[in-house]
Parts: sequence; C-alpha cells; structure tokens
Amino acid sequence: MEIVLNKILVIQTAFIGDVILATALIEKLHASFPKAKIDFLVRGGNESLVKDHPFVNEVIVWHKKENKYKNLFSLAKEIRKTKYDYVINLQRFMASGFLTWRSKAKHRIGFKKNPLSFFYTEKFPHEIGNGQHEVERNQLLIEKITDSVALKPKLHPSKSNYSKIESLKLDTEFIVVAPSSVWFTKQVPQSKVIELINKQLSTLQICLIGAPSDFDYCQSILDAVDHTNVINLSNKLNLLDSAVLIQNAKMSYVNDSAPLHIASAMNANVTAFFCSTVPEFGFGSLSDRSLIIQSEEKLDCRPCGIHGFKSCPKGHFKCGLNLKV
Repeated sequence: MEIVLNKILVIQTAFIGDVILATALIEKLHASFPKAKIDFLVRGGNESLVKDHPFVNEVIVWHKKENKYKNLFSLAKEIRKTKYDYVINLQRFMASGFLTWRSKAKHRIGFKKNPLSFFYTEKFPHEIGNGQHEVERNQLLIEKITDSVALKPKLHPSKSNYSKIESLKLDTEFIVVAPSSVWFTKQVPQSKVIELINKQLSTLQICLIGAPSDFDYCQSILDAVDHTNVINLSNKLNLLDSAVLIQNAKMSYVNDSAPLHIASAMNANVTAFFCSTVPEFGFGSLSDRSLIIQSEEKLDCRPCGIHGFKSCPKGHFKCGLNLKV
C-alpha cells in the first residue's frame, strides 16, 4: 500500500553539526515523498544552514536564549495547528519530546532516550559505539516509510555564497584549517596546528576559519607560524560561505566538530583529528576522500566522553599532544 504524506516535521534542536547530519534525513524524505511539505525545526542560530534549502518548506526556529519556555509553549501551539502527518524528533532531550507529544501528529517518532518517548507512537534505540554512523541511527526512525539505506547529509549554498568566496580572490590551490572547538579536549593543541601549517608547501595558501569569536585564536596562530601565505577568515564567513570554501579546498584540516560535518555535506577532501573522542562514536567523515588522525598510543582514558571537556580530566592531554601531523 502506498504511503501518502502531506506534512512532515523534522526536529533537531542540538548543535550545528547535528543539524548538518540531520539534512541526510531531509534528502531521504524528499526522495521518498517529493510532494510532501517538509518543515525543519532548529534552535536559534542554526537556521542559516537550511533557510534556503530547496527541500525544506519552512524553517521553524526555537529561540532558547530569551524566554526559553514561553517560546517553547508558543511553538507547541503552532506545531499542533499545522496537523503534521509525521513528526520525527532526532533530539533526545525533554523539550523536543514535549513538542513531539503536543504536536498530536498521527505518527510521532523518536529515540527511546528522550524522557517523554512514552508519548511517541514509535521509538527506537540510539546506541553509540556499535559501528553505526549518526546518519544511520537517524535513518532508523524513517526506515519503515522509506528503506534502510541512509543518504549522506547535504548543504545547499546559494549563488551569493559562491560569489563571496570568489570575491576573496584566493590562490588557485589552498587548504583550510579549522583549529578551534567549543570543547578543549576536542581541539588539536595550538603547537600542533602551527607545526601542521609550517609543514605545508610554501606555494599553498592557508585559510584559517572559525566563528567570529575564534578570530583572536586564529590570529595568534597566524602570528606564530613561519608560513608566509596564511590568512585569517574567521570573522568574514558565515557557515554556508565556509561550506563553499571547504568544498573548493585542496584539503581541509578539522577537529571532531562542525567543520568535519560541513566537509561531509559538501563531499570535500578532509583530514580529521580526533583527540579525546573516537570515530567509533559515529560522527566520522562521510566524504569520499578522508583521513583520520588520532593518537597512536593506546590510552586507557580515551575516549573520556562523547562531547569532550573544558580541560583534560587527567591533566596530561596526551590524546592531543601525541598527535602526529
């Protein structure tokens, strides 16, 4: 029997990388139900990633930083009015479970780990470390209405994003280095980044990228390297600009963080450094050409957590300082 879907809501209110990986589900749902209107609910600050996505009907934004719960209840009312056929919740925290429950959609699907999953019509395990990538775990939620094959995440930069990178007038061959991370234990030590840049051919241009808040950190790297063709773009590019830059780079060097998932979504050449975390968690590269660098020394404290820490719990940070670049 053919399944007919008119309105679908996908919820992912976590961080940038999680939203990027969730686009794999948008691609799959559109491929399976090309006439369905697919809405995408994200946290405030992440909407720019998908605001012009060709397969997203509406980007719904939950503004968490101001009037968090007032905005949550308002959202719940609006979602319920829309009368979705399916609400698919990728987030595993209570707020998204509340929105899923209050949607009153006929099909409310999500992961068992959500505290309100008992209100779902279907729920699935979310198991980290069993060899599955996050896009495969997400695919479980829609397997019954599509199939078991997960698509890759995909970003859709606009013409203005491509024009922005073209206006930079970069060298023909350049590489990208994204040195920062929200978590200290996910971030390659600065000394290693400097070593990496100094080992690059002098003919290659090096582009440092990051959030505007990373400008000073990137500048300190630029000031410390011997390489003479390094530019700091951390305050000049938005996320989709960065996606175009990464797509066109000869190679991008990244941490286990958002730029890694941007590279996957653009199928870009990437080298990913894993310090305290491990690829087996399911957040590794999906690019056709990728390389993983991690500590060759077997450390009994690694991995020390899924998300990383503000400082090394053991105080030595060997998983970062032992990296070979």
